[in-house]
Amino acid sequence: MTDQLLNLACGLLLLTAVGVLWRSELAALITLLTVQGAALAGIAVLLAVERRHAETAAVAVAVGILKIGVLPHLLRRILARVPEARETAPLVNVAASLLAAAALTLLAYAAARPLVNLAPSPTVGAAPVGIAVMLIGFFLAATRQRAISQIVGVLLIDNGIAAVAFLATGGVPLVVELGVSADLLLAVLVLQVLTTRLHAAFGDTDLDDLRELHD
Repeated sequence: MTDQLLNLACGLLLLTAVGVLWRSELAALITLLTVQGAALAGIAVLLAVERRHAETAAVAVAVGILKIGVLPHLLRRILARVPEARETAPLVNVAASLLAAAALTLLAYAAARPLVNLAPSPTVGAAPVGIAVMLIGFFLAATRQRAISQIVGVLLIDNGIAAVAFLATGGVPLVVELGVSADLLLAVLVLQVLTTRLHAAFGDTDLDDLRELHD
């Protein structure tokens, strides 16, 4: 039963990453990121229950608070101040992005095969999902023009790294997760200030337009 729930959570983690490439509305990206955060917290909860490990349970609570509550709230505050509702001109269109997501997922499974063969288990076998989410996050950050979309890409990368850490090691120490979460939260706060000031100064947060102003 636990393995089935774990596979469901990992499937939701990957599905939301693909959904971020499919949707262009910035509000929808934040919603998908919130659902992905819930899936990541669910993975940590399942590992804590399976291993009866209190520290992993504490990590799951911390992840849930940050990924479901704090970070989506900050992103919605940015969106409220910078009300571009859609990603209008991505460098790669939706169809090509979905094909790229499929290719990156296959690449993740191929790259993780030595790890899975080294320690075959249901949790380690699901670790390629985290690598795929990480690669999709890099792709999103590289191909989107809006600052919020690129922030979402960075958060996808972090979620993928956390998922690999959970699945490959059975959980990470609480102090490590808190340190990474604090760095990530600080980065989002800085990006919030920069995005708001860019919008106040130039009236847009399309980074391609801002590069043209620089040129």
